[in-house]
Amino acid sequence: MNKQKEHELPEWFDGIKYTEGETITNPLTGESFKCTANEASMYDLIMGAHMTQNYVIVQKGLDWFRQANPEAYMILFD
Repeated sequence: MNKQKEHELPEWFDGIKYTEGETITNPLTGESFKCTANEASMYDLIMGAHMTQNYVIVQKGLDWFRQANPEAYMILFD
């Protein structure tokens, strides 16, 4: 298992901060990625913001993911 660098969550993040990472699966492609705790936290914030149509947060979250972990971004969102 790769030890990934944990990227800090931005100040605007207002979701639940997890203490452990998890494997997340893209529901459209079936591809999975082992995310760090902060990546899993951001993923859930993005998904919740999408469900409530808060597209400002969705875009901010996607931008964070693109910078923090481009590989995870490509698997989970692209």
